[in-house]
Amino acid sequence: MFSHRMLTRALPARRWLCHGCIALFLVASSAWADQPTTALSLEAATRRATEHAPLLDARLASQDAAREEAGRAGALPDPQLAVGIEDLAIHGPGAFTAGGDPQTQRTVGLTQVLPSRAKRQAQRDLAGAHVEQATSTTVMTQLAIKQQVAAAWINAWGAHHEIEMLQAMRREWAVDVAVAEARLRGGTGSAADVLAMRTEALDLENRIDDATSREYQARAALGRWLGTPVKEPLADAPDFSVLPHDEASLLASLDQQGNLLDWPAREHAAEAAVEVAKAEKHPEWSVGFTYGSRVRGLSDMVSLQVGVSLPLFTHNRQDRGISARADDLDAVRAEHDDARRQQAEAVQAAWAQWDALGRQARRHLDQLLPQANDRAALALATYRGGGDIQPLLEARRDEISHHTDYARMLTEYGRAWAALTYLLPEGNTP
Repeated sequence: MFSHRMLTRALPARRWLCHGCIALFLVASSAWADQPTTALSLEAATRRATEHAPLLDARLASQDAAREEAGRAGALPDPQLAVGIEDLAIHGPGAFTAGGDPQTQRTVGLTQVLPSRAKRQAQRDLAGAHVEQATSTTVMTQLAIKQQVAAAWINAWGAHHEIEMLQAMRREWAVDVAVAEARLRGGTGSAADVLAMRTEALDLENRIDDATSREYQARAALGRWLGTPVKEPLADAPDFSVLPHDEASLLASLDQQGNLLDWPAREHAAEAAVEVAKAEKHPEWSVGFTYGSRVRGLSDMVSLQVGVSLPLFTHNRQDRGISARADDLDAVRAEHDDARRQQAEAVQAAWAQWDALGRQARRHLDQLLPQANDRAALALATYRGGGDIQPLLEARRDEISHHTDYARMLTEYGRAWAALTYLLPEGNTP
């Protein structure tokens, strides 16, 4: 498991046991003395982020809106109410008066349009596809938030432990400076050696400041998702060497992964749009009722009308609409296939990166770091015995470089792990 324990193993045991633990304890105590004692784990961070993310609230609102639209899809249009005057005389003594001619009627009517059953069902199917798409977009957003929160948490965790490693090595540099000053006082060293050691010690301080800045930036990114500043210490990282799914399972479940979740809904929406276009070829009926009131002494009138649309020129109207929607469907299917290929490439690339970083991190821990530590210890012993300072400076630089590379490699390893871990929705198995 690549965690805090692995980082502490990277330092020589004799140094760490003697003063490294004390230094780290003092640093941690001063840094977090006024902060809550509960450490923030990666799991807790992702859970908090998905509970309070405004972006996720926006997706849920869009999902509710789509459901409301689906509830009214396929309903009959509102009836139309019409009032008017029929057979109004425009000549003679009774011109432009409602009672001037026996044929004149004051009418009130109601008309109801009756779309075809196929058209109403197609509208329902289209609205259902929009609900499906809104739902999948919500899940996609949730996964994206988890990935970004995990990346920010891992960046902060890696930078913090890089600081711890560099601060532990700061005491080793203090010993080197003290040895150079002792040799100068004893007449076996030079002022140039002391200046060189102090210069390198200042470079180490710059590295610590850089790592501190990166931790602060990562915590700011994490606070953007949690909604509050993240000041509490971070818990140990999960085991980056263990993934919930293997590569073959991920490649076999591409359509279930975050980047592709909404493509089936897009296809369903395109298919429903084709059916809506086809339904335009079905006649649309209407029923109307009119009541006409005439002058006193004459009977009132009622009228009943039935209308039907006549799709006579389908070649240049409805057929072209059907062809256009069918082309849209073909385009969506082709884009879906391309997106599936891109996702397969992304999974394979992410898996290769995660696997390579794991092997590199283990190589650093088991071989490179112990060798760098032994080389530095040997160079210091040689310098104490009167040797040249240059081998010690080079050994210290390499030691810092290897430890820094290792800490940053663990961060990259963790991000690669997160990219693969949060591909599938929670509880979804290939």
